[in-house]
Amino acid sequence: MPDDTSNPPSPTKTDVPRTRRDMIREIEQLRGSSVICYLTSLRDNVPGVIAHEHVRVFFDHLRLLPKRPVDKLDIFLVSNGGDSVVPWRLVSLFREFTNSFNVLIPFRAYSAASLIALGADEIVMHPFGEIGPIDPTVTNAFNPKENGRPIGISVEDLKAYIHFVKNTVGITHEDELVKTIEILANQVHPLALGNVERFVSQSRITATKILKTHMKDADHVVKETVEMMGSKLYFHGHPINRKEAKEDVGLKVAQNVKPELEDLLWDLYLDFEKEFENREPFFPAGALSAMAIPTGNPPPPRKMEFTLLHGIIESATLSSKNKSKRRYSLIQTQPGQRMLDEEILSLEWNHSRAN
Repeated sequence: MPDDTSNPPSPTKTDVPRTRRDMIREIEQLRGSSVICYLTSLRDNVPGVIAHEHVRVFFDHLRLLPKRPVDKLDIFLVSNGGDSVVPWRLVSLFREFTNSFNVLIPFRAYSAASLIALGADEIVMHPFGEIGPIDPTVTNAFNPKENGRPIGISVEDLKAYIHFVKNTVGITHEDELVKTIEILANQVHPLALGNVERFVSQSRITATKILKTHMKDADHVVKETVEMMGSKLYFHGHPINRKEAKEDVGLKVAQNVKPELEDLLWDLYLDFEKEFENREPFFPAGALSAMAIPTGNPPPPRKMEFTLLHGIIESATLSSKNKSKRRYSLIQTQPGQRMLDEEILSLEWNHSRAN
């Protein structure tokens, strides 16, 4: 028989690795849209939040759209959340540049990212996609501290405490209820409690304004949707899948999404996931502990520098990445005790052509 090994088959399309740019273009062709990707880090111990500074970067990307307004704008969205004021600013900006604003959710879009999704004419969710309730966990200088850092206060925890006192324990007398609030205020600064209420109100107001950009229903329908996305149905960490989002919450979730599109959304996310190193927890103390102990009495600190990726905004033409350079030092404070010190050396956005 002839030896075919000398003439290997010609490469097929599947043999050629697709770039992110290729995948974005394929999604655009399938959807008849312009796509901009917006992701923040999901990596353990690496901060990645939706923030005010991102709005300015988004504006640069929107200005590169082929026309204004474009017929359809899709935001490929992955984030654990962030500043609850930013979604209103972003949704308003998107509406300036498109006739139809939609979100594509391959994996996780929580908290402030869920607020962005509420502003979409259509939400396209991968079978693995998740959104979450919008009631915030609030952290400020008045919060209780652990290891010197403020602990976040969840509105659900406060509600649960009051529910426990009134319904589980059965305390209903006004004087006794006042005492239970005094106990709470002795453990948590009153200004921290007030701050939680302020952020909850702000989150609900923002959600209402965002929904009204495209929902023409009666006010009671919008109000019910906001309540559902608060904590009426789910606790803050509950992942709401696409079936729940449509049937329980009543959101405009796309049905019968083509498997080809689902595969593209997931492949694109996996490419970003690899760059973010989302599946590899960042553990500088472990890396420093593995270093050889410097000589000296006392020994000098062990130091290492890391470059961390916090966020990406990317289209088929432009890629913007938010990175920081940080130096970590493992300092021996006394025999048997060490402290990890962090120095932020730089924090900036870098822009380049997408590839």
